[in-house]
Amino acid sequence: MNQQTNVLPSPPPVSMENVKLKAPRGRYLKEGLIRAVLLSCGLAAIGVTALTVWMFVSGSVPFFEKVSLWEFLFSLRWAPLTVPTSFGTLALLADTLVIMAISLIVALPLGVLSAVCLSEYAPERVRRLLKPFLELLGGIPTVVYGFFALRFITPLLNDLITPGCAGSDCLVGFWNGLSAGLVMGFMIVPLVASISEDVLYAVPRSLREGAYALGATKFEVTTRVVIPAAVSGLGAAFILAMSRAIGETMIVALAAGRTPAWPPDPLQPMMTLTTTIVNIATGDHEATAFIWSALFAIGLLLFVMTLLLNIASYLIVRHYREKYD
Repeated sequence: MNQQTNVLPSPPPVSMENVKLKAPRGRYLKEGLIRAVLLSCGLAAIGVTALTVWMFVSGSVPFFEKVSLWEFLFSLRWAPLTVPTSFGTLALLADTLVIMAISLIVALPLGVLSAVCLSEYAPERVRRLLKPFLELLGGIPTVVYGFFALRFITPLLNDLITPGCAGSDCLVGFWNGLSAGLVMGFMIVPLVASISEDVLYAVPRSLREGAYALGATKFEVTTRVVIPAAVSGLGAAFILAMSRAIGETMIVALAAGRTPAWPPDPLQPMMTLTTTIVNIATGDHEATAFIWSALFAIGLLLFVMTLLLNIASYLIVRHYREKYD
C-alpha cells in the first residue's frame, strides 16, 4: 500500500536586502556621545602638550635673547645671582646623567630579574599576590625616599666606606649623588618590574611549549626564547625608567645637594637640573625677573631630553617588532 506523504513547500529564500534591522533609538545617541567624549579626551591631551611646549618656548625666549645657546649648553658655571652671572648647564647636565646612571644600575637588574621571577618561575597564585605589593612601592611619595636617603643611606655609606668617621673626615658628604642615585634606583624598580613582567607574560605560550618540545630547560627557554621575544617591550621599559630618573626632583633635592660638581663626584654634593628649578621656583625672586626665564629654559631642556628618549623608545619598539614579526 502506497502511502502518500504530504511535503510542505519550502519557503522562498529571504533576501538580506529586504531585511531592515531597526536599532533602538538611543543606541546611536549613546555611541555618538561616547565617541565625542573619547575624542575630547584625545584632543585635551594634545592640547595640554601643545600648551606646555608653548609655555616653555615663550617663557625661555627672553633668556635666549641674552644668553647664547652655546653658553647655556656647554658652559660649566651656573651662577645666576653672582657677579658676573653665568648660566652654563653642562655641570648640571653631567650631575643629572651620573645620578641617572647610578639609579639605572640598581633598577634595571632588579626590575628585570623580579619580572622574570614573577612571569616564568612564580606560580600563578603567587604572581597575583606579589605583583600588587610590588606596584604598591611605586605609590610611596618621593619625599619619603629622599628623607630615607638623607638620614639612613648616607650614614650607612659613611660606615661602609670610612668607618668611624666624623664630619669632614668622611669621604661621603652629608649631601651626595651616590645616596640619591641608589634610592632613586629602588624607587624605579617597581616601574621597571611591572612593565617588564607584563611584556614577558604577554609572550605567546606556544613559543615556550615549542622550546620545551625541543628539550630546552626552563633557563634556556627564559633566556633564549622569552626575553628575545620581549626585547622591544623591555627596551621601552628601560627608556621609560631613564625618563623617570631624569625628571625626579624630591630625592635629588633632599639627598644630592645644591652645589654643581665638575667633574661629577658621586661621593660629594651634586646638583641636577630639576634641583635647579626647585631653587629658582622656591627663591625670593620676583616673577618678572630674568632668573625666571632661566627656569623655563631648563624646563625646555628637560622636555627635549624626555622627548628624545620617548622617540628612541618608539624606534626601538618598532625595530624589534618588525624584526620578530
